[in-house]
Amino acid sequence: MEFFKIPVSGRSARVNKQLEGIFNLGVRGRDAAYEFLFDTGRKAKYDDYQYEFRGGPCDTLRKKHYDKSLRLLWKAENRAPYLDFKDCTASEKQLNEMASQAMTVEEKAACKRLSMPEFKELLNNEYTEREKQAIVSVLSAIGHGEAYAWLVSAELLTQVKSTGARAALTMQVLEEAKHFVVLRELLKAFDVPIPRLSIWEYILLERVYKAEGLEKFFGMNVLVEGIALSLFGLMSTWPGLEILRAFHLDESRHTALPTNYLREFPLTWWQKKSPRRRMKRLNMVLPALALIPLLEEDLAVLGIDAFDFGGSVIRKVSVLADRAGFLLPVTTDQFLWLLDKIFNSYCRITRPNHAQRQFSEAETTIGKEELAVEYEVFFGEAMPSLN
Repeated sequence: MEFFKIPVSGRSARVNKQLEGIFNLGVRGRDAAYEFLFDTGRKAKYDDYQYEFRGGPCDTLRKKHYDKSLRLLWKAENRAPYLDFKDCTASEKQLNEMASQAMTVEEKAACKRLSMPEFKELLNNEYTEREKQAIVSVLSAIGHGEAYAWLVSAELLTQVKSTGARAALTMQVLEEAKHFVVLRELLKAFDVPIPRLSIWEYILLERVYKAEGLEKFFGMNVLVEGIALSLFGLMSTWPGLEILRAFHLDESRHTALPTNYLREFPLTWWQKKSPRRRMKRLNMVLPALALIPLLEEDLAVLGIDAFDFGGSVIRKVSVLADRAGFLLPVTTDQFLWLLDKIFNSYCRITRPNHAQRQFSEAETTIGKEELAVEYEVFFGEAMPSLN
């Protein structure tokens, strides 16, 4: 695959990496000291340096329980067709022996390819070593985020009301687990180093995990899953990454869940407008903004303007937050105006001859199917036909 590479400032890339390294040592050192002295500090028992939860991979246990559970997960539509469940895919209806599979045919086929030498050969033919590293560096940000999504959705499960909401969160827990293990195997197939969490992701994800009650919905389903939705929508048409379409569909449901849930159980006036809550939401968003310049170099290798991507993501996140009632200290229009000012100011410093742009109006999702899925998430209706 050929990318139209974007020139970036080498100096600004080095400065961003140096700043990230300094903050990484400081914040992680503080959290390690707090954990040792006060049993607080970092909440997630997750080792992003090894891309594992603490305790190691335990792949034998995973294969005996997680993989087997997915194989044996039965479907109500086949077992009890007289009940009002429609939970089988078209393939599962045609192939009765696969009726208990949790993964779709596309996911299973893609996962099977990961163990084939042909898959790695495909990656080597389509991407240079630098491009493979850039893809892994960008996708690993979401890969580590899936570990936190797994933890956060499990906590949210105990806090939502109604059978339907608990069923939805139960499925999200299962899907986050699937995303983590499948994406981890996908990234390992690239045969390049998988980076740790950057400190900006670390701060963001820890703030989300420590958020109170339904504020976790904003941090995880709106903000983190909104970033994942945009990233999967961007990369799902690339060779070897077609499985990301299945991830994109899952993320579309996850991002829509807060709006659907809060339509049944709305936030109170104070939960929406409390100055303290609004500032905490903004504090969750700020590390995501700091992450954009850090990803600029890798995204540029892949022909993507990091600030176009960042503007597209923040616009979508703002729409989702507004619809669910998770208000920020400023209105959406004011926030996007300020975002464009900040992005343009940075680009004027680091990019020669930079011209003023509306980054918040950019659209980086590529596939037609993905665009249609996102349109329904953000506008609540099917995308109108262009014919």
